[in-house]
Amino acid sequence: MPDRRILVTSALPYANGHIHLGHLVEYIQTDIFVRFQKLCGHQAIYLCADDTHGTAIMIRAKAEGRSEQDLIADMRKAHLADFNDFQIEFDHYGSTDSTANKQLCATMWQALRKQELIVNRDVQQLFDPEANLFLADRFVQGSCPKCGAADQYGDSCEKCGATYGPAELVNPISTLSGATPEVRSANHLFVTIEKLHDFLNSWTQSSDALDSRIANYLAGHFLNDPLRDWDISRPSPYFGFEIPDAPGQYWYVWFDAPVGYLAATQEWCDAHGESLSGWWGRDQNDDTKAEIHHFIGKDITYFHTLFWPAMLEAAGLALPKKVRVHGFLTVNGQKMSKSRGTFIMARTYLEHLDPSALRYYYASKLSGGIDDIDLNLDEFITKVNSDLIGKVVNLASRTARWLQSTGLSKTYPDDGGLFDTAAKDSFEIAAAYENCDFARAMRIIMLAADRANAYVDTEQPWKLAKDGPASAEKLQQVASVALNLFRQIMVYLTPVLPEISQRVGALLGGTITKWEESQHPLVNAPVNTFKPLMRRVDPTHIESMLNVVKEQSVKTVSSHPKNQHKGSQSVQDTHSDSGESLAAEPLAAECTIDDFSKVDLRIARVISAEDVPDARKLLKLTVSLGGDATRTIFAGIKGFHEPSDLIGRLVVVVANLAPRQMKFGLSEGMIVAGSGAGNPGVFLISPDSGALPGMRLR
Repeated sequence: MPDRRILVTSALPYANGHIHLGHLVEYIQTDIFVRFQKLCGHQAIYLCADDTHGTAIMIRAKAEGRSEQDLIADMRKAHLADFNDFQIEFDHYGSTDSTANKQLCATMWQALRKQELIVNRDVQQLFDPEANLFLADRFVQGSCPKCGAADQYGDSCEKCGATYGPAELVNPISTLSGATPEVRSANHLFVTIEKLHDFLNSWTQSSDALDSRIANYLAGHFLNDPLRDWDISRPSPYFGFEIPDAPGQYWYVWFDAPVGYLAATQEWCDAHGESLSGWWGRDQNDDTKAEIHHFIGKDITYFHTLFWPAMLEAAGLALPKKVRVHGFLTVNGQKMSKSRGTFIMARTYLEHLDPSALRYYYASKLSGGIDDIDLNLDEFITKVNSDLIGKVVNLASRTARWLQSTGLSKTYPDDGGLFDTAAKDSFEIAAAYENCDFARAMRIIMLAADRANAYVDTEQPWKLAKDGPASAEKLQQVASVALNLFRQIMVYLTPVLPEISQRVGALLGGTITKWEESQHPLVNAPVNTFKPLMRRVDPTHIESMLNVVKEQSVKTVSSHPKNQHKGSQSVQDTHSDSGESLAAEPLAAECTIDDFSKVDLRIARVISAEDVPDARKLLKLTVSLGGDATRTIFAGIKGFHEPSDLIGRLVVVVANLAPRQMKFGLSEGMIVAGSGAGNPGVFLISPDSGALPGMRLR
């Protein structure tokens, strides 16, 4: 019997668009985690589904002259083809437009009704007078009412994480027609999650389900105030499930989408003779019967850490053991952009490059945290070619040929402790996989590969081969060691490189199926003909891919409704740098140079940093302004920065701020940092290299 029962989900891809490389960060991360758990012998199932409802689907289907069901069926095929070619393996892939989901939505709704969490009220809603349609959240864009960020959708801000209603947007524009929407009254249903405030505060802050930075973000941005009611219905016309006790009203997609996790489980259970309660139920001690792990992007943190747990608690269902939040993908240090030609679709990548290369590159960057990861294409070429080709694949390619006639040695030769050393690494590598710190796992594995290659370089089997029969036994021993070290490395890399692992199985006559295979060398086994396992990344293929992307992007951007409304004179990249920095926060009232000169900003070096035990947000810092000038500053950055990581770092401080007596001591300044700009975090401002403590910012 497996030691653990683990149910794993990824966020549901929307059926109105194709998969791109940004999406794949999450699905590859999740797939690696699940494959590792299965390799360890645990019962792990990976469930997902297409998110199929909403106005976007309805409008597109109408424009294309076909049914919504026909549209989502075609998109499902495209999604599954992309996932399959990237070696992402689901145990079940469903649809939110399924009978199971409809039934479970009704069950969840009744549970919310029973808990008296549903209220009814009229709301002011945006209406497109040209499209003759109430606008769903994703069909209106404007400036965030909280931070002022431009080009935000009508439900939440990607910059500051705030949630709001579409009517609250500043200067809204319909993305359907480019028209300025009208405000009209409509009746909506709401879920009052404020009644579960105490539960949500306890679960987010004490359950260990969330990264500390996410927990702190929720505490600082939502849980310190009453939780707003969540608008959970949309009036007709709308493509979705009609609410049984509210004719003419439909569940909003953010209600039936997470319920899709339950529906996918139900469908898997029906196919395998199991029950939904065996995965989502609680036992008599109120403990969960299985581990539930959600993998999501940080842009949908609110829905998965407040609203969804509230729904589960109201229904008496199991809560997630972990909500694993990842950051966004940038390409060459910048946000994926159509105008820059870096908005790369999954299929476009597959037409030019090896999916195993991207899987490895993402793994080498993913640390289990919420920081963004960057696809630097030059680094991508170097890392893949150096690590996978130069260190791993070449280890087999230059030694396997000498064993095709003899096979592996009958007993494992003396290797100076190399195999045993790498076998001991398995515990640290496994811990890294468990924590989704794949980057650490890859570093340890590549160190083992370095040691293996150093052994081959020292023993020089190519010279032994020239000696003929006199060195035949020694050659077999050296090659057997090298190939066993290679196989051991491939056991560790199997969750990341499943397709290459299968090819290794064909070479050595057996598929890698267990983590524990890393602990025992193969002996007296045949070695089949070596076939290329992977090819080097060719820079010309990268260039060719980017050229295709640029051609696609010009067509896409120019045809977007937002670039065709009245007054539009040119094609603009909605994600360009123009306005983003200013939009992160509304401009303050105008000041003069005399006003500004009163603020003395100085570069300082952190010389000590320590936790303030009784403070939820504070770290105590001592900073040097140069010479003997030091300041003690209490900074609200706890949970976002480890004290040990700050020591020696240059920061910017407000040096002439009047001292403030706090409960924990006297604070003699302020650290300059950014917050609420798209990431749930606090980001310190760092000066350029060469700056010195005491320098004034002018």
